[in-house]
Amino acid sequence: MKLGAFSISLAVKDIKASKAFYETLGFKVFAGQLENNYLIMKNGNSLIGLFQGMFENNILTFNPGWDENANALDAFDDVRAIQKHLKSKDITLQTEADEATSGPASFVVLDPDGNAILIDQHV
Repeated sequence: MKLGAFSISLAVKDIKASKAFYETLGFKVFAGQLENNYLIMKNGNSLIGLFQGMFENNILTFNPGWDENANALDAFDDVRAIQKHLKSKDITLQTEADEATSGPASFVVLDPDGNAILIDQHV
């Protein structure tokens, strides 16, 4: 299964402090808007999303159809195909993508320890 680019989305208390901390680790702002309380930061192939006030817990995120530079991939597994595969394995989803659609869509699944995994397709 091709899940696409991986990032971790962190629920932060102070986005400016978090930005400064991750810059110290060599991350640079890649996308997002500080004034809207979210930034995507990058260091090499590593991506971290900083989100203040948007959700309670950290989220593992995969972006089918994108590489780590948000470039569209020619070949990838559509989010609905990934969803169907998980459902066929009796995995319970927290939210679901509409399987009657195409293009951008997402779903959320929890791992056995309750960690949220967002499969978020933008293409």
